[in-house]
Amino acid sequence: MLSLPPSVRIFVARAPTDMRKAFDGLSGLVNDVIREDVFSGHLFVFVNRRKDRVKVLWWDRTGFWLLYKRLEKGTLPMQWLSFGDQECVEMTSSELTAFLEGIDLRRAKRLPRYDDGRMSKNRRGPAEVH
Repeated sequence: MLSLPPSVRIFVARAPTDMRKAFDGLSGLVNDVIREDVFSGHLFVFVNRRKDRVKVLWWDRTGFWLLYKRLEKGTLPMQWLSFGDQECVEMTSSELTAFLEGIDLRRAKRLPRYDDGRMSKNRRGPAEVH
């Protein structure tokens, strides 16, 4: 499981991404599509059209990290990302871990927890508590 501090936000681009893009190309997508500061220390997640590859871009104050996962079988569960008309979706680190493991988050049920309002107003997804 990923262990990230609560200050780190995770943004997933909803549109398919060309996996030939590297640091500079993905940085441009962060600025133009996700509209966040690429140097913020947040994680930016990109998935290809076939949904079998994912890249995560992260700035750690000294340089960029680029994590790349290629599934050997199956696809990533992207159906829940079609919620709304936003160009990106924000998720928690536990949701990212489940997503990368292939867990369909539409069927997951989050039990009520404390929410100070910061996450619920900025995110769309299956684990929202209504």
